[in-house]
Amino acid sequence: MPLSSNAPVPGAKEFYPLNDPEIGTDEKIPLLFQPVTIGGTTFKNRIFVSPMCQYSSSNGHATDWHLVHIGGFATRGAAAIIMEATAVVPEGRISPEDAGIWTDSQIEPLRRIVQFCHAQGTKIGIQLAHAGRKASTLALWVKNNYAAASVEQGGWPDDVYGPSTIPFADKFATPKEMDEAHLTYVENAFVEAIERCEEVGFDFIEIHSAHGYLFHSFLSNLSNVRTDSYGGQPLENRLRFPLRVIKSCREAWSKPLFVRISASDWAEGPEKADDGTWKQWGIEQSKVLAGELVKIGVDLVDCSSGGNWAQQKIPFSHGYQVPFAESLKKAYPSLNVGAVGLISDPEKAEGYLQEGKADIILLARELLRNPHWPLTAAKALGVSMKVANQYERAA
Repeated sequence: MPLSSNAPVPGAKEFYPLNDPEIGTDEKIPLLFQPVTIGGTTFKNRIFVSPMCQYSSSNGHATDWHLVHIGGFATRGAAAIIMEATAVVPEGRISPEDAGIWTDSQIEPLRRIVQFCHAQGTKIGIQLAHAGRKASTLALWVKNNYAAASVEQGGWPDDVYGPSTIPFADKFATPKEMDEAHLTYVENAFVEAIERCEEVGFDFIEIHSAHGYLFHSFLSNLSNVRTDSYGGQPLENRLRFPLRVIKSCREAWSKPLFVRISASDWAEGPEKADDGTWKQWGIEQSKVLAGELVKIGVDLVDCSSGGNWAQQKIPFSHGYQVPFAESLKKAYPSLNVGAVGLISDPEKAEGYLQEGKADIILLARELLRNPHWPLTAAKALGVSMKVANQYERAA
């Protein structure tokens, strides 16, 4: 910020006015367009593309749709793109048309996308996932989609797994409770997926621990009623399996590691009852989780919410999840935190960064509506943003 007096350069032999900011810099560049370094990797700005399921994969393999969809973001100014939830095992897909990285033949289609993004100077990561009890469901646009996909529809309703035998909703599959052998199988699958990510050339990885999928369902006592060391009232039990896998992922991956969490189940009632028992997953437990992720060496927490309770009541509005990100940032100032949630207004997005509520801004639906949002934001904030050479005559 500009000085209020004509201060001298400290330690100079004569009086020279102190330049603050330094000569050659521009104090007016908004934080949204300033570089940020996370886990040793520098991103050119703080606009990230959230993972968005496309339900357009061929037996888990990326297609030309993904090349065009992801490639379009790479040419329009975002610093980083997170590819959609990508299952580490076939039965861990959300839908029959979901992305996967459980076999080597899935490497090359992903590598083609990564190489194109890198050619445009854009970082790209992938969200590794297991859908848990919400697996084997229909694509969003299929009529009566809020239900399990049958075998005839390409689904696997009898091969769905979760922490407990509690289905997500009436028309969803009833999951099988994971035993120790299956827990180890899934953990190993994440590590093997990371080895494939190395071959593909991704710049970072995000572990999906949100939206009611496998890891979130272990965290919440609405979906985890186990009586062993992986469930029940004790928070450390419900944290145990997600942290175990994330720790293994951290040991296997040297580049930036992100984790997406749901900071609240948005179920009715308090997070904790007057008698001290946990009633649902919420921000207080999320702060404990974030602290454990810091210890493991996770580089960024991508702070979302919801998805684990079919009757959730969410107060949708611009930036409605930002208060959760702010809470995590206040609890762990050194932790990089991403804000997401119907963010569309550039001035408000810049405000979240300026106020220290988050370190990066993630957008999803707004980028589907307007892939050129980085340029829109630059104009709104008075930034002269470089556009792709091929698009300059329109700028």
